[in-house]
Amino acid sequence: MTAHFVSLLEELRRRSLRMASQVEDMLHEACEAVFEPNEPLALRVIQRDAEADAAEVEVEAEVIRLLALYQPVGIDLRTLCTVLKVNNDLERAADCAVNIAERARHGELQPVARRCEELKQLCPAVRQVLRDAVQAYSQNDAAGAQRVLTQDEGIDALYGQIVRTIVAYADRTAKQLAGELDLLSVAKNLERIADHATNIAEDVIYLSTGKIVRHQTRA
Repeated sequence: MTAHFVSLLEELRRRSLRMASQVEDMLHEACEAVFEPNEPLALRVIQRDAEADAAEVEVEAEVIRLLALYQPVGIDLRTLCTVLKVNNDLERAADCAVNIAERARHGELQPVARRCEELKQLCPAVRQVLRDAVQAYSQNDAAGAQRVLTQDEGIDALYGQIVRTIVAYADRTAKQLAGELDLLSVAKNLERIADHATNIAEDVIYLSTGKIVRHQTRA
């Protein structure tokens, strides 16, 4: 490929990584609002969704343009396919962060969240797995991506424990129930973000090795 195409491809990856950084920030701020009432912070996360949506559209349009103009093959084609798929997972992760922020605005969530030890573990665990997936993506690090895949089981276990703990309580006031339903929604959106991080890691492995590891049973 020409030097011009290589330059365009590098700029596309930089734009994709800027979007990844934005999504990480949105998740961090949404998690903060889960435990401490902060209406301006939650609103900022919600408002930044438009930025994430715009970034996704711009990156997708550039991928399609480069595919049409240059018809790349080999590693260049894999790179464009990976950017397109990662772009989609990042936008969906941003949507999940917005969902968390919307729940945080209700006011009933925070007292319940502060009492939930599993949620206190789940928030940083999901932030870490997303960070690790983005880092593997930025460095084209298949080994780092493989390590991301091993973290999913622990996150699923924490989410499952949250569900079981809430279901176990039969007696609750309407206000407590509202807070617990918000907590369940937050936990589910966190679990989905971890799934998107796993997807990103799988795409990094494909980019680096050409091997498709989706739907494979992990040890």
